[in-house]
Amino acid sequence: MAASQPLIALQEAALGAPGRPLFQGLSLRLQAGERLCLVGRNGCGKSSLLRVLAGEVALDGGTRQLQAGARIAYLPQDPAPDAALSVEDYVAGGLEGLDPAEAQRLAPHAAALLEELGLDAERRCGTLSGGEGRRAALARALLGKPDVLLLDEPTNHLDLPTIEWLERELERFRGALLLVSHDRRFLERLARAVLWLDRGRLRRLDKPFAAYDDWAEEIAAQEAEAKHKLDRRIVREERWLARGVTARRRRNQGRLARLQELRQTRAEWLSAPGRAALESAAAARGGSLVIEAEALSKSFEQEDGGALPIVRDFSTRIRRGDRIGVIGPNGAGKTTLVRLMTGALAPDSGRLRHGEGLEIVTFDQRRESLDPEATLWQSLVPGGGDSIMVRGRQRHVVGYLRDFLFDEGQARQPVRSLSGGEKSRLLLARLFARPSNLLVMDEPTNDLDMETLDLLVEVLDGYEGTLLLVSHDRDFLDRLVGSVIAVEGGGRIAEHVGGYRDYEAKRRGAEPKPERAAKRVERPAPAKPRSAPGKLSYKDARALDALPDEIARLEAEAAALEAKLADPDLYRRDPAAFAEAGTALERTREALSSAEERWLELESRREALAAGGAS
Repeated sequence: MAASQPLIALQEAALGAPGRPLFQGLSLRLQAGERLCLVGRNGCGKSSLLRVLAGEVALDGGTRQLQAGARIAYLPQDPAPDAALSVEDYVAGGLEGLDPAEAQRLAPHAAALLEELGLDAERRCGTLSGGEGRRAALARALLGKPDVLLLDEPTNHLDLPTIEWLERELERFRGALLLVSHDRRFLERLARAVLWLDRGRLRRLDKPFAAYDDWAEEIAAQEAEAKHKLDRRIVREERWLARGVTARRRRNQGRLARLQELRQTRAEWLSAPGRAALESAAAARGGSLVIEAEALSKSFEQEDGGALPIVRDFSTRIRRGDRIGVIGPNGAGKTTLVRLMTGALAPDSGRLRHGEGLEIVTFDQRRESLDPEATLWQSLVPGGGDSIMVRGRQRHVVGYLRDFLFDEGQARQPVRSLSGGEKSRLLLARLFARPSNLLVMDEPTNDLDMETLDLLVEVLDGYEGTLLLVSHDRDFLDRLVGSVIAVEGGGRIAEHVGGYRDYEAKRRGAEPKPERAAKRVERPAPAKPRSAPGKLSYKDARALDALPDEIARLEAEAAALEAKLADPDLYRRDPAAFAEAGTALERTREALSSAEERWLELESRREALAAGGAS
């Protein structure tokens, strides 16, 4: 095929209902060998764009051109294989349209793919779970070695070993690749260019995904400078963009410092079992002990009468405020371990003790608890009213929904109108409004876009209780947890202090790479100011002295605005004042974050200069 011609091209493409298009005037060229990722908020049209490229949805306007002879394989978010087909026959469908000799050559690879993905070739597709159906569809897409591979959230429902296997497979793939994924580490490894679908417009960055955050932040800043030229609707969307990209993507050095302190404390606690045993008794009396497990074991009886060990002699002590990640292959026993630690499942042997007053809340990722006909407002306050109690504070429903990236206009919309990611956001809003001191989250990142993931990290960082997090998202784990419990199968379980990157380095016998506060492109270090050795410049020293007062002023301003928005009658009495206060609070929070980061930067530099001068 001619390399100069695109495999797929869209010209002036339009899709969506009149007056509310997903995109309009969109153009895209996908060349042979390109490795792209498509990013954007939930509901912006990413999946629809993939379906257009795959030829499954017709455009409302514009043209789609496919190079003659080019073969496309497409993995949708929710595959629907023929229930009567065996898995083997369904996967073999990926060879349709190939030259018979080529199909015969590739057919033996089907068995290897099914084995890697943990699927039984003889099962009927109608008996597969949603996750198993996705894995079968992934095997079908990979089998035929297409010219174009379109993958929509391919890592959903895959465990970490399988994700790493998939990364290796896609690195060897020589066709054009277009990915939609919330998994940052996955995209960092595979994507060489970025397509950003935002408010119906498609932007392209011809750099690896690691450069995306800085690029998106620059675009947000440019649009913010011009916001006085935009009408009210676009101004509102710009406010969302500035909040969603700039505020949540900037480096949060304070969070990273707290995480490192948590890991250090966890390491000291685990390294002194004798002292920890004494401390745990005091902790139980004082309310800081959450879970104490001693030599827990659990096995399940097999069909042949033997016992399959799932957990063997597992011990740990978890205190209030700990953030624990649970990882391992599918079927190794992650859920069993969590159920043992929370008391939902009785162990065969060992001892479990919970701290006093333990209140456990579990994330319902199946969304079964959402009434599709209820509005977002009713979902938060089913008994009626304008306010909701959140961690001891009364919040107006609309103000609380804004914290979870919902526009005030969505408050009266039915749940059925939401995308999958938006439903997850609504569930998260309900979850964090419930009183709890132990939060158990089993694969919470499925169906979330990156902006919502950043929001979830921010909310969990501010959660005062204890977190048990089962996840295959490596970046998510690295940004949140103080230690990782690795469930390795056969009853073998071990805890490792640090995030997934630290665990991975220990597993491979290498030193862990330094963590970053966010995924950003490193810029050249700025020229050092001319100042006396071991001292800050006069300007920076003055700023360092003034910043604590500025931070205190901004904190007081934010508290006053939060108190104003907590008035349950404000939205009904004066919607414009409510919206103005919400906008002012967002600006104040962003200014506060900037001031804190500036203080941390200057204080770190001052300490480094002082240390250098002393040496």
